[in-house]
Amino acid sequence: MNRFVVKLGAALGLAVCLQGAALGAQPAADGASLALYGGPDRQARLLQAARKEGELTLYTVTPGPNSDPIIAAFTRKYGIKVNVWRASSDAVLKRVVTEAQGSRFDVDVIENNTLENEALHREGLLQAVESPYAADLLPQATAPHREWAGTVINVWIGAYNTELIKAQDLPKSYSDLRDPKWKGKLGIEGNNYQWFATLTQAMGGQPAVQLFRDIVDTNGLSVRKGHSLLANLVASGEVPLSLTVYNWNVPTLEKKGAPIRGFTMSPLVGQFRTVALSKKAPHPAAGLLFYDFMLNEAQPMLADLGELVPSKRVDSPYTRQPITFVDPGQALDMNERWKRTWDDVVLKRGQ
Repeated sequence: MNRFVVKLGAALGLAVCLQGAALGAQPAADGASLALYGGPDRQARLLQAARKEGELTLYTVTPGPNSDPIIAAFTRKYGIKVNVWRASSDAVLKRVVTEAQGSRFDVDVIENNTLENEALHREGLLQAVESPYAADLLPQATAPHREWAGTVINVWIGAYNTELIKAQDLPKSYSDLRDPKWKGKLGIEGNNYQWFATLTQAMGGQPAVQLFRDIVDTNGLSVRKGHSLLANLVASGEVPLSLTVYNWNVPTLEKKGAPIRGFTMSPLVGQFRTVALSKKAPHPAAGLLFYDFMLNEAQPMLADLGELVPSKRVDSPYTRQPITFVDPGQALDMNERWKRTWDDVVLKRGQ
């Protein structure tokens, strides 16, 4: 069982305990009413209350180079201090749950991947928000319950070493990977079972799963842990072609002159990095101001930093083609089954 499953399971196990006293207390009325208020003076109300609060606390998975400029811009505009704690997605999830179990509510805003924030929604730890800027996002970027919204799109793409593989020889479809010419040349990230389940569902289910069995049995598959590591192995030539790196892995290496390029095959699979407001946020107005900022002013700024964003007002290259998004509810419900299939098709057959 991989690290994410273990920690997610542990965190959700802890969260079950929250059904009692910790969750029994009601959130501050002013916080909930502000979050759901949609009147024309919403911005003025938020700003007045946020300036009295003076600060907010953010738990985030966003790397510093792509987070710090956004936070600095927010502080310059509103004069509100942002206290930041940055960690991995499962660490952020676990901290929010653990603190809530102890009736400690320090966090205002949580930036995490869709799956982890959906888990917090299921445990009753997030506040529904009616942001006027949600309408600017792709439909898939907002949850029906309105307790998180997507701010960044992470897309899984392929990558290849330009010194070892010519662009004209790239596979046009996953079926092309059954060709014996790819023997010993393929790699994949070892925890991408959510990508795999979403991809194979979009390709027709069991026939697609069998296709990948055939690919691995015919040509092998080098399994590596970490998308950044895998991208570096492609750049070095150790792995000539990877099926899964993140869209932002490749440009970073390209800028350094590495012989690596990205490519895509259909269907393209992605997931959101999301923003959410804690139900018991100690600084709800400041948190809501930041929430709105992430869906509005921050969108073109994130695009300038090389991120793909879900705002329909900002042009992003991968959003010009259809993206199949991981369904977070299904991912939570099917987590163990998806993992077992991945282990059988990829990990046990891979290298």
